[in-house]
Parts: sequence; C-alpha cells; structure tokens
Amino acid sequence: MQPNTFQFESDDVSLQRKVNDVVDWGLMLAVAAVLGVGLVSIYSATFETSASVVFSNQVIYALVGIASAITMFFLPQRWISDLAYPMYAVGILALIAVLTPLGHVVNGQQCWIKIGGFTFQPSELAKFTTLLAIARYVSNKGFDIRTLRDLAIVTGMVLLPLGLIMLQPDTGSATVFIAMTLGIYLWVGGDLFLLFVIFTLPFIAVSALYNSLFDNVWWLIGITLLAAAGAFLFRRNIVITVAAVLMMIGVAVAIDPAFDSLESYQQQRLITLFEPERNPRGSGYHVIQSMLAVGSGGATGKGFLKGTQTQLRYIPEQWTDFIFCVPTEEFGFAGGVLVIGLLASIILRGISIAGIVRTRFSSVIAIGFASMMLYHTLVNIGMAIGLFPVMGIPLPFLSAGGTSLIMNLTLVGLLMNFYKTRRRRSRTQQQ
Repeated sequence: MQPNTFQFESDDVSLQRKVNDVVDWGLMLAVAAVLGVGLVSIYSATFETSASVVFSNQVIYALVGIASAITMFFLPQRWISDLAYPMYAVGILALIAVLTPLGHVVNGQQCWIKIGGFTFQPSELAKFTTLLAIARYVSNKGFDIRTLRDLAIVTGMVLLPLGLIMLQPDTGSATVFIAMTLGIYLWVGGDLFLLFVIFTLPFIAVSALYNSLFDNVWWLIGITLLAAAGAFLFRRNIVITVAAVLMMIGVAVAIDPAFDSLESYQQQRLITLFEPERNPRGSGYHVIQSMLAVGSGGATGKGFLKGTQTQLRYIPEQWTDFIFCVPTEEFGFAGGVLVIGLLASIILRGISIAGIVRTRFSSVIAIGFASMMLYHTLVNIGMAIGLFPVMGIPLPFLSAGGTSLIMNLTLVGLLMNFYKTRRRRSRTQQQ
C-alpha cells in the first residue's frame, strides 16, 4: 500500500505543479475579487430603483466576458497575431457605423449602437483592436520606434480611431488611446526627451487654464520655466530643445482661445474641476455629492445598502462613472483601499507578464493593458474625489457597461494565455 500511496501523492503534486504552471492565480483572483465588488456595488446603487435591470444586465455581461476570456486563454497566439489587422479593420468600421443612423445618442453623444435591449460601444472594441494592431506592427522584424517611419505609422494607427471617436464626441475614450500609446512608446524604447515634453504639456495646459480662469499668471510662469529648464537638462540638440520650449510656450498661449472655442457644458466641466462649489446645483453637483459620499464612509463605512448618498440617489446614475462612491461610502476607507489594492495588483500583474513573456507581440499587449487600466483607475477615482474633470472614464471591472467589461475580461484572458505559454516554455527548458 505504501508504494501506491506514494505514487498517488506524487501524481497530485505533479498535477498541482502543472496547474500552477499554466494559471496566473494572482491575476485571476484579483480580477474575480474586483468583479465581485463591482457587482455588489452596482446592486447597491440600483437597489429598489427602476434601474435594477442594470445589475442583471451586468451579470450577463460578466458571464459573456468570462466566456470570452476562456476562449482567449485557449486560442493559439499565432491566430491572435494573424487576426490583429483584420480585427483592427472591424474596429474602424464599427466606429464609422456609430456615426451613421445606426448610432444611438445618449446625453448628446452618439457613442453607442443599440441592439435590442442591449447597447454596444464601438470605442471599447476599438481600444482592444487598436492594441492588437499596434502590437502586431511593433513585433515586426527591424521595428525601431526611434525612426520617423515607424513612429509615424504607429501614431497613424492610433490617430485614425481617435479622430473617429472625437467626432462622436467622446473625449474621455479618446484620451485612453493616448495613455495606452504612451505606455507602449516607453516600453518599446521611445525617446525619453520626447516623453518628457509630452508629459509636461498637460501640466502647462492646466496652469494656463487656471491663469485664464483665475488670473494667476505666476503659477503658469513658474511651471513653464521649470519645464524649459528640464528640457535643457537633457542636453539635446539646441534646435530640438528650443523647438520643444517653443511648443510649451505655444500651448500656454493657445489655451485661452482653445477654452473659448469649447461648448458651454465642456467649459463648465473644466471650471468645476477648480471650483465645484461655484455651481453646486449644476455642473458641480456630481462632484460635490461624490466627494460627500467618499468622505462620509469613515473608516469602515455605513454598511451594505445603508449609504445615504447611494440609497437616497443623490448621485444620478452612480453605477457608471461614480461607482467608486458606493464601496467607499458603504465600506469606508477599508472598501476604498480594497478596490485600489485589487486594481493595483491587476496593473502590476500586467507589467510583470509583459516582462516575462518571450514575444514582443504579447509583451506590448500586456503593457498596453496595464497602461489603460492605470489611466482608467487614476482618472475615474480622481473624478470621484474632485481631482480630475468629469469626462466619462469608467472604473475597470466595477462601472456598469457591457462592452467595457467584456473587452477588459477578454484582455485578461489574453494575458493568462501569454502567462501559460511562457510558463510552459520555461518548464520545457528545465526538463
């Protein structure tokens, strides 16, 4: 009996090793946990309201997304690479279709295609397909992001869907493409000087806007001088450096007329960023109520289904862009830390997988996923606590929205596939 028992124990250990070789438990458990928190939060936000169907729809979307993730987990990577360009074309066609009479208008934005009782958002599909196409191109032999040709092609691949999305208009989704591209650009060896200039421009733009609204020119001058000094510290060609500094100054000068050209509701959103209390019943309402909800939860929260801001519906459609208020109000600081911790672990797993896979194709997809998750998380939570303007950026795996959830879970399935393949290769080499 002893030899047979030993054999059974040996087989169990071997099976456990094989499972651990192909399953990234850290990523899978973090996604499952944050998805569960999201469903619980949506249930609470829609409890005993006419929007309770949102919860049941989200459950269906989650099941579809899980099925998609499982499919991606088993799909050969060669097939994924071969389908990258055709899928990119499908994404572009979907973005064009939403601008036709097929498009469904909500709150002045033509961003959806309605099919029966469900709505489909092509911009979410386009994020996925654009990432695949960029990864496919970047993985070509001889690719070098520092050459003008390759940089121009990658930029063009991003600008095409970005431009179509701006026609909807959906500024929030458009900015996600920029964040994803910057993450990939840095990962594949992009010029740090160019990245410095790109990251500096938003700070100058915000400072110029603040000056335009509140006549605080010294802050703008200080930020611009610091940025210019930083550009010179790189010690690049003097012509390139001066051109970068002039670009910074140009952005500072252009903000005022650019602000004047915006629609009134867009101007109000930007004003609300600095002073939400200026219009507490209008553009500042969401932000003020959101900040109250986040702050009122205390250390451990008011309890499930007991959040006053949530249950008394002070925040309209809280289950979408302001879903972060639900766990923070009902479960307090602990709930907020849990959500941030789970999302951070998903982002870190994406970066980790990008570093251990063997192909540039899979590496770029992993880092693109991590970049998008980081941007969505920072901006959405920033909106909830008044650090960023409200611009329709959902919180990954938590905000209600079928297309976003399905695409995010599909990407998780891809990352699990890449991890599985990498682990199998390592195991084979060890044997």
